Amino acid sequence: MKRFFILVALLVPFVSNAQSKLSQNIINDFSARIAAHYQLPNDSISGYIAEQLTRSGNAGLDIDSTVFDLKKDMVAFDAALKYLYQYSDCNRQRYIANLRSLGLQTNSVFPIATYTVNKYKDEAKALLDDKKDFLVTYAGPNTGKKPPASIADVIAANNNANAATTTPAEETSGTAAADGATAANTESAPAADTRNWEVRPLFQVRKPEQLVEMYGEANVTQRDAINLAGDKEGEAYVIYPDTDNEVEVQFDGENGNIVTFSHFPSKWKSPYGIKAGDPLDKLNKVNGRPFKLNAFEWTNSGLVTNWQGGALEGKGVTIVLKANNTGDPKQYDQATGDKTLRSDMPALKKLDVIIESIAFKGAN
Repeated sequence: MKRFFILVALLVPFVSNAQSKLSQNIINDFSARIAAHYQLPNDSISGYIAEQLTRSGNAGLDIDSTVFDLKKDMVAFDAALKYLYQYSDCNRQRYIANLRSLGLQTNSVFPIATYTVNKYKDEAKALLDDKKDFLVTYAGPNTGKKPPASIADVIAANNNANAATTTPAEETSGTAAADGATAANTESAPAADTRNWEVRPLFQVRKPEQLVEMYGEANVTQRDAINLAGDKEGEAYVIYPDTDNEVEVQFDGENGNIVTFSHFPSKWKSPYGIKAGDPLDKLNKVNGRPFKLNAFEWTNSGLVTNWQGGALEGKGVTIVLKANNTGDPKQYDQATGDKTLRSDMPALKKLDVIIESIAFKGAN
């Protein structure tokens, strides 16, 4: 009997820690099935997971890239399992049914179910409470997406766009000249812009030559990178310079690229759906809570200094705000000087505050 109790004592730790890890094959399987379902229009499971990943801040720089490749981000992977468990009302049998509906391999379902229930069993009540709050504002799944563009995709799309807008040389015959004269008097509709405006590939490039290959030599130039204090801070490469679609790329070696937008309106599809020119209210909503910023007309004027634990906390997003409506001294004086403001300050609503510039830091 004594030996039996000793054996039980030795086995208990193994039982309690059962399925504390998932094999890479199972991780790859779940990642692939979520990616496949994310491409289906109005898919409820992947749409729910994607929205919760975005709101929680676990989506990283680009929700589409994250959902399409969960196996590369284990924090997001675990969060996806948690939100599927929440979607399933923290009910193991319902969770298993939903895993099966995704088309997972049979030998993946039960290990994932055990892993998830063990990992989040103490959070069930909090997850159910969060789900109630989430559903109040959830507008439904936004799926039917295409996998994020790669560098090769950008090159192909932009080359096709350039070819489509190139006018072949006119023949020099009299007939061609007459046709040309007639064509000159005919107003033609502008060609559709089919260039690739995805931002994600800009975090993948590692040298200026790749930018030239992607966007064309005439559309890329080199400039000094200037920081908020007006000092030179290395070199930057500018795509579509001196246009509304201007974007600046800085290479920071092993630390990843910095992509900065300061012109608007812009066609670029930026991370988190926020870009230069967006209003303060939108930024508050994306962050999920008020944040802190420097007051205007002072050092580092309008710089966001603390996301206060919101969705943009620690995500490599640097934003400078500006006030457009500065004509009322009583309102503007409240937001100027050597002090820090909260983004929900009433006076800011009357100052028409917008994003002046936004920089995203992508890790290698």
